[in-house]
Amino acid sequence: MSKSLKRVRRALEEAGIAAEVLEMAEGTRTAVAAAEAAGCHLDQIAKSIIFRAETSGEAVLFVTAGGNLVNADKASAVVGEALGKADADLIRKQTGFAIGGVSPVGHLSPIRAWYDPRLLAFDVVYAAAGTPRHIFGIDPRVLVGLAGADAADFTG
Repeated sequence: MSKSLKRVRRALEEAGIAAEVLEMAEGTRTAVAAAEAAGCHLDQIAKSIIFRAETSGEAVLFVTAGGNLVNADKASAVVGEALGKADADLIRKQTGFAIGGVSPVGHLSPIRAWYDPRLLAFDVVYAAAGTPRHIFGIDPRVLVGLAGADAADFTG
């Protein structure tokens, strides 16, 4: 089992959350692939989108419904500074995850996070569990609490 997957499982267990981690042979690198693998609505996929805050240089997290796109201008307004593309090195350094498997929980370092209110329309959403082949189902209200994310309007 990968270190990333173990870290996500540990974060869930330490929070007292009994979420089943599912391994998908066909992979879950994209929201469409994850929704097909899980047999759920596209918007039930909680995508973890990472940007680099230009002033601080830190990674920031936006957890959005699978069918929505993060609007960079709206996201910058939410964060209060310009945002740029986060490269693979920054993402791995701050979160501990590789692109394609970034989980909203179990990060190596604290991260500022916001979530898409669309996720709350569902009883269960599915998020990456630290690898491109693993996801876990969870109540979205529990997920955003565990991720320390605030509601914000950043899609469009």
